[in-house]
This record gives sequence, structure tokens and C-alpha cells, in this order.
Amino acid sequence: MSVDNTREGQGIGPVVSAAHLASGAMPALSEIEFAVTMMVNAYHRWMVRCMAASGSEGLNALDVQVLHSVNHRGRAKTLSDICLVLNIEDTHTVTYALKKLEKAGLIESGRRGKEKTAGITKEGVDACLEYRRLREALLVEPMKALGLDETELSKLAATLRLVSGNYDQAARAAAAM
Repeated sequence: MSVDNTREGQGIGPVVSAAHLASGAMPALSEIEFAVTMMVNAYHRWMVRCMAASGSEGLNALDVQVLHSVNHRGRAKTLSDICLVLNIEDTHTVTYALKKLEKAGLIESGRRGKEKTAGITKEGVDACLEYRRLREALLVEPMKALGLDETELSKLAATLRLVSGNYDQAARAAAAM
């Protein structure tokens, strides 16, 4: 399925949020950046509202991501595990999310050697399962109705993960300037 959002035939140009950035050597990258921005904002809004609908109000998008990460495969995680998987540099934001989730009774602290760990509680598992149930009904079913090729979506996800590495490298280079 190919969709032409560039409006080139109409003289409008690519769909971007910053035309001055799209006027460089790779306008398509600006299109991706704008699409990712829209996607991230919609995804964050979705996570917060789905979690609230599933009975866990007051959590922000990072809290929800951390909760699902702690629940992943039912194994306790360290702060560094979570930050690495979610590609989060500011560990204090994850530390705060862990404290908030523990206070809500969704996770519990533990130890692995000298490292502090976070493990899922029964209440946390239940919250994740209810989130999953709502996600299947409210998001997955309508997405499936679009008829998108799941293999192509997986390729897109892999491409975005690869591109994120270039952004990380560019960020390191910019920090070194």
C-alpha cells in the first residue's frame, strides 16, 4: 500500500512541521520526524487513557511503559535493564516512575546482589492484563480492519529501530561539540 503524502503534484511539498529543515538534502527525513512526533504524542495519549480505563489512573506514559517493562516475561528488572531496553538516558525519570508504581502497589522492590530490582505484583499483572484486553478491543481490532500487512509493519519497526541508532550517534556527536 503506497500513500503519496508529499502533495508534489499540487506544489505543496512534503508534510512536515518545519519546512526550513525539510529544505535540506533529505526532505523525507523531515517527513519521518513529523510522523514520529505525531505517532509518539498519539501513543502517549493512548497509553495514559487506556491505563486509566483499565483502572490505574494517574499514571503518565513513562509510568505505563515502565510497568509493562517490569511485567515483561515475569522477571524482576534493574533500573539499568529498564533504561537500556526503553533507551532512556535520564535514569531519574525511571526511578521516579518505579517509586510511583510501587506506591500504587503495581510493582515491588527486591534485590539481585547489590542491585535493587523491580518485580511485578499481582495487582500489576492484573492491570497489564486489563490494559491488554482493552488494547485488543479498542486498538488492535480497528487496526486489523485497515488491512495493513503485518510483515511490512514489522519491517517498518525494524527500520525505525535502526534509524534511532543514527539519532543516538548524532546526539553523542552534538554533545561532544
